Order: sequence, then C-alpha cells, then structure tokens
Amino acid sequence: MRRRVSPDEELMTALYNEHYAVLLSFVMRYVHDRHRAEDLVQETLLRAWKHIDTLETDTGRTRSYLLTIARNVVTNAWRAEQRRPHLVADEAAVNAMPSADNVDQLVEGWLVAEALERLSDEHQAVVRAMYYEGQSVADAARKLSVPEGTVKSRAYYAVRALRTAFEEMGVLR
Repeated sequence: MRRRVSPDEELMTALYNEHYAVLLSFVMRYVHDRHRAEDLVQETLLRAWKHIDTLETDTGRTRSYLLTIARNVVTNAWRAEQRRPHLVADEAAVNAMPSADNVDQLVEGWLVAEALERLSDEHQAVVRAMYYEGQSVADAARKLSVPEGTVKSRAYYAVRALRTAFEEMGVLR
C-alpha cells in the first residue's frame, strides 16, 4: 500500500530535484564548507516550504525566488557567525594565555606587594626574611643584626599592620 503524496509534497520534491544543484552552487560561492552550504540550502528549501502557497510555478520566477531566499539565509548565517566568539586553533596562543589560577595569583601578589609598601622598612625586612625566605626567628635576627625578641615583636606588629592595610584596600572585612 503506497502512501498518498500531497500536491505540496510533489511540488517540493520537484523544486528540490530541479533547483538543488543551482542553489548549492550559489551558496558555495560564499560558504566554502560543503556541509555548511548543504545545511544552508536545506534552510532555503525549508523557508520555501513554509510559503509554498505563495510560490509561483513559473521556473524563472521560482528560481529567482529561491536564490533570493538563499541570499538571505547566507547573509543571516554570516551575521550570526560574526556575533559568535571565534575559537582559537593556534596551540601556542592558547598556551600563552594565563589560566584563571595564574590570574588570581597575580592579583593576590599585587595586593600583597601594595600592602607591604605601606609598612615601615624594619617591618618589611622582617616579613621578607621570615615569610618569603622562610628564615627562623634566630636566623632573621642574625641577618638583620637585631635581638630575637625584636624580630618577634616586629613580626607581630607587621602582621597587624598588613591586616589594617588590607582592610583599607578593601580586601579583608
């Protein structure tokens, strides 16, 4: 038992058979990817299908109508593509981009450097010796030529001053 085909389906089949190659050739002038061009031709025929009752049966007018639709479809696709971000395929460029973790570390480093600049020279020296260079209180005292108790008190007050500097900068609440 064969399914009955509507006149609209027969017309679309005839349009497809008669105009598909011309539409594909037209779209391929603007879109150099064959699969993408075939998709755009399908979109053209779909739009023609939606307005099949207004379609004229004269071959010249039909082809001109379909080419106009195809031009609009290609233009719309191009505009949509321009709005989308482009993917980067260059491996070196991708590797050169800092990751989110690196950016966070850079920002934190800048904030700490700015806060350290607000300390006195004595407090900066103790913080660098103990926290950046990892020296013990005794080693820092020898390096800075001050008693160990002075290193401990400077470290204590330097941390408090850093906390205040961070609060002033809006980092801590």
